[in-house]
Formats: sequence, C-alpha cells, structure tokens
Amino acid sequence: MLIAATVAEIHARGSLGVTMQGIAARAGVSGPLASHYFGSKDALILAALRDMLERLRQDVVAALRAADTPRARLSAIVAANFGPQQFQDHTIAAWLNFYVRALGEPEARRLLRVYLRRLNSNLLHAASALLPRDEAEALAETVSALIDGFYLRHALRRRPPDAAHVKARIETVIRLALGEPRI
Repeated sequence: MLIAATVAEIHARGSLGVTMQGIAARAGVSGPLASHYFGSKDALILAALRDMLERLRQDVVAALRAADTPRARLSAIVAANFGPQQFQDHTIAAWLNFYVRALGEPEARRLLRVYLRRLNSNLLHAASALLPRDEAEALAETVSALIDGFYLRHALRRRPPDAAHVKARIETVIRLALGEPRI
C-alpha cells in the first residue's frame, strides 16, 4: 500500500515535491506509521524502486519462459519492458526519479547497475545466438539504450505512453541489425 502510494505520489508531485506525509495520506495511513515502517522518505522511495525492479524481473522471466527461440527472446525482453504493468505514466515517472537518484545516492546507483547488468545480460544472451559476439554486444547495448531512452522521453511528455509504437520502433532496429526482411 505504501509502495504503490509512493510511486503514485512521485508521479503526481515530481521527485522534489514528494513528502512522507503526502505518501502516507495517499496510502490512507498516518505519517508516523509510514515513518515507523520505513524510517524515512528516501528509504520508502528505495523500497518502491526495489519493488519496481522485482516486478520488471518477474515480467521478463515470464516473457522469456514463453519465448522458444533466441529471436523470440529479444522480442520478449522488449515486450516485457513495455508491458501493461510497466509502461504506465506513474511507473515512467518513478523510473525518471530512479535515474536522478542514482546520480547521487549509492544505493539507488547500485540498484540501477543491477538493473542495467540484468537487462544487458538478457539481451546479449539472446543476441549472441544470432550474431557474432561484437555485433551481439552492439545490439544489446543499443536495445538497452532504446528501452531506457523511450522511458526518459515519455517521462517528459504529457501524453499517454504508446507501448505499441515504442515496441515497433525497437523491433525495427532489431530487424535491421539481424538483416531480417522488412515487414
């Protein structure tokens, strides 16, 4: 309840406007109770970031289990990152907050590194079965940057995120890198 309220409050107020009292009010609990369980606003925000990462990990694992080829694995990773539980206004705002926090907070930086290593590892594993190692590394890095870049771009826009459009753009890059015919 407090985790979801934290993400919603980040979306509603921006990272600088978030207060423990605001999060608690949104969750329907008292500020002192929220402080008792998490200690501080920063600890609560980090808990929300961990929760987001875990939900994303679960979505990616489920998508990868359903993929039966390396090519399908690449698409599954992209689809999971832009799935209905991930690519929503409030989650996008929280990701932007995550990146900003990683600049100055060691624990947020560590969590971001874990996320980036996991994303790159999954992409590289799939791409390595399809391309020579150097090309696979380039594709993994490019797709990873596109995923993060589309999140950042949508965080700064004031219109609903369009997951289908974003997935189609990234799939075009993958098709070009693999030399697949145009659709």
